[in-house]
Amino acid sequence: MSKATYPLKLPASLKKEAARLAKQDGVSLNQWIATAVAQKIGVVETTAEFPKRRAGNASGSGLSEILRQAPDRAPDPGDELPPDWVSS
Repeated sequence: MSKATYPLKLPASLKKEAARLAKQDGVSLNQWIATAVAQKIGVVETTAEFPKRRAGNASGSGLSEILRQAPDRAPDPGDELPPDWVSS
């Protein structure tokens, strides 16, 4: 694995907390920060791709038909629209 250096400037309070957590985990501050960055990258990439994977090839074309099949009844208590809701 190739490594690149990056001069990271952190607020003192953030560095102190990161160092505390790294020590608690039994790893170096550098390793702890590298792992935190890797986790953040994973979260961002997963969050960006999840809706696309979940939707697949779905489209909204059949949504109107599905909604037409829903029963026409009053909402359950607590599910009502706010009084100031304006329907377009």
